[in-house]
Amino acid sequence: MTVILDRAEDLATTGTWHRVCPLDELEPAWGEAALIDGRQVALFRTAPGEVYAVVQQDPATFANVMARGIIGSRGSRPTIASPLHKEVYDLETGECFTNPELKLATFATRVVDGNIEVEL
Repeated sequence: MTVILDRAEDLATTGTWHRVCPLDELEPAWGEAALIDGRQVALFRTAPGEVYAVVQQDPATFANVMARGIIGSRGSRPTIASPLHKEVYDLETGECFTNPELKLATFATRVVDGNIEVEL
C-alpha cells in the first residue's frame, strides 16, 4: 500500500499532523510507505495501537527502502533493520545501533478516531 496525501490542515503548533490511513489497514509487524506532503515516510505497526514513522530513505545508501526493513528489538527498544545492509535503527530515536555515524529521521505519530496521523 502506498498512500498519497495533500497537505492537511494544521492541527499542532510544532508541525502539521497528516491523516495517513485507518489503523486497521496497516498490518502488524509490517512496514508500508506513504507519500505525505511530498515526503516519503515508512510506517510500522509494532503492536495493536503502536505505530512508528521514519523517513523512507536509508541513510547508508539513500535508497527509498526502509518500509521493507526487518522489524525487531534491542532489549525493550523497537528497531528496524535496513533491507539493504542490515543497519539497525531505533524506531523511536532514529539512532543507529550498528553504525553511530548514521541516523534515521523519525516522526511523531498518533491514532485519532482509528486513523494514523503523522506529524511533519
